[in-house]
Amino acid sequence: MTHYREIQVKRENILDTRELELPQPALAQGQVRLAIDKFALTANNVTYAVAGDMIGYWNFYPREDGWGVVPVWGIGEVVESAHPGIAVGERLYGFYPMASEVVLSFDSAESDTLMESTPHRQALPGTYNAYRRTAADHQFLQQMEAQRCIFFPLFATSYLLYDFLLDNALFGAGQVLVGSASSKTAYGMAKLLHGDASLNVRLVGLTSAGNLEFVESLGCYDSVICYGNEDQLDTSVPAAYVDMSGNAALTAAVHKAFGEQLKVSTAVGATHWQSFGGDVSSLPGPAPEMFFAPSQIEKRDAEWGRGEVLRRAGEATAELVQAVSDTVTIEQIDDVAAAASAWRDLVDNRVAPSRGLMVSL
Repeated sequence: MTHYREIQVKRENILDTRELELPQPALAQGQVRLAIDKFALTANNVTYAVAGDMIGYWNFYPREDGWGVVPVWGIGEVVESAHPGIAVGERLYGFYPMASEVVLSFDSAESDTLMESTPHRQALPGTYNAYRRTAADHQFLQQMEAQRCIFFPLFATSYLLYDFLLDNALFGAGQVLVGSASSKTAYGMAKLLHGDASLNVRLVGLTSAGNLEFVESLGCYDSVICYGNEDQLDTSVPAAYVDMSGNAALTAAVHKAFGEQLKVSTAVGATHWQSFGGDVSSLPGPAPEMFFAPSQIEKRDAEWGRGEVLRRAGEATAELVQAVSDTVTIEQIDDVAAAASAWRDLVDNRVAPSRGLMVSL
């Protein structure tokens, strides 16, 4: 029996990892084995780990004894198939474990997007159960697999945030404050808002001193303020706050500065995971709420027709990738131990926003 490699994370302390060699399971009817050719590691994955129990990310690839597998976006190639409609050699883009391979189950294989059908995954958001046959995509998309893995999940969320704000008329705000403004999801959203000629809104990025120059170079924020200088914010203008960091201290500072002038407080990510989920119940202004992208997708599917919002998100994402391609250097990691180390760096916020991490185990 041959083995495959997997990186597991301690659920109670996501800095703690272990690298395992596990026996390959045999295939049942309707299953396929995919060699995971490549996957991205981004701050998005840290959010999956931090919110793993809240939203259910640990349940995609459940493990025992307090360990879990963090889902990642990647490309897999079918190397063995027990499904008559899925051929060896097909490449699928989707939600994978941090591993060298995975076994997935599919009922129907009649469309270009396959839906994973393992029973325990059916209660989880369908967005994460969809696997795209890359051969059905435009040639330009097939040629940018790394960019697709790194940017598309992040920029798709950027578009959904942009759409969420527009859908609610910016909640009456005249400025949008963005915590952890250097994150890819943050500046993707900011570029969409900044580039929308129909809007009259000011974009304010909040970031660390070390990322200040990078954030200013993006050209999508009207002003950039370092953490600790929240007294420089213009509290006379009603604001919408989009928190990409999960930094409870920053959220508290923004709420206390604006009070009722803060019209909405939306938490998206957890780049500062150590302070994620602090007590915000007594803060002035609106109660912070977690943004859940599948909810916005479901809303737009009902209003626009199934798949339309993701089509628009895909178009916006492709444009954003071209716009920021010069700002990010893609780095390849081909070793299990190095990949686990990169994960810990990411969790500790030691990966510069100008780096894009691609892993192949």
